[in-house]
Amino acid sequence: MKLSATNHRIPLSDGNSIPIIGLGTYSDPKSTVKGACTASVKTAVDVGYRHIDGAYIYGNEHEVGEAIREKIVEGKVRREDIFYCGKLWATKLEPEMVRPTLEKTLQLLQFDYVDLYIIEMPMALKPGDETYPRDENGKWLYHKSNLRATWEALEACKDAGLVKSLGVSNFNRRQLELILNKPGLKYKPVSNQVECHPYFTQPKLLKFCQQHDIVIVAYSPLGTARNPSWVNLSSPPLLKDEYLNSLRKKYNKTAAQIALRFNIQRGVTVIPKSFNPERIKENFQIFDFSLTEEEMKNVEGLNRNVRFVDMLM
Repeated sequence: MKLSATNHRIPLSDGNSIPIIGLGTYSDPKSTVKGACTASVKTAVDVGYRHIDGAYIYGNEHEVGEAIREKIVEGKVRREDIFYCGKLWATKLEPEMVRPTLEKTLQLLQFDYVDLYIIEMPMALKPGDETYPRDENGKWLYHKSNLRATWEALEACKDAGLVKSLGVSNFNRRQLELILNKPGLKYKPVSNQVECHPYFTQPKLLKFCQQHDIVIVAYSPLGTARNPSWVNLSSPPLLKDEYLNSLRKKYNKTAAQIALRFNIQRGVTVIPKSFNPERIKENFQIFDFSLTEEEMKNVEGLNRNVRFVDMLM
């Protein structure tokens, strides 16, 4: 399947499709200026991105919605051209909380539906409005989850037309099987969003997902910003990798573009986050070259099973 800057959707198992590259919109609210997200989404749409990845807990869905609505008014895109992924956070996994939480996202975006809605992680935290509930000693307050019951509540949201496709994030094989083998399953997960890049290639999970027609969506596909509050700083910076940089001259591409190309070439969707206009453009310029079979194998060989994102759970 030939992917191009104007035509890069890949099929999902439910008949819908997902653009193979998207813009990640996570930002630290403490260090991000107001309006930065709006500006980035507008730049991304102008460049050619049609997939925006967001979440209620990022605190900027209103900015994402504003940017997309402006681009629709300008006539640059129609709503149906845009693919928006929202997320159900760990404190909202109780079945009765699912629809009201999705409806909050829709209100902020001012959309009638989202294209994909995913369970952000399989572990539940204490239900409520506190995003990161901890006890007096700073320990996480976990809660027993019933992922199958949460999934049924998501299926009801799809039936109500609030979401087109359903997926998960940070699920391992066992957790995926819990949903896939659920008696009376109505809609299976179309995607699993996980950390995935040349230092963490996820070969086993990728194979399992491909066998079950589940698209892997790679977050942190370029490694990460080196934020010590949630990043494993002992892991080496991916974009300084010698082999990735050795391909720069041959293709006249950056290490970042090589790393992104590697994933899309093996059918993995990538959602690099950037609020820098030049980087947003650069990350999208990955459709005018392809890696050889040998180069793909060599990049696969860089795998160190190293996570950058510390799941501090």
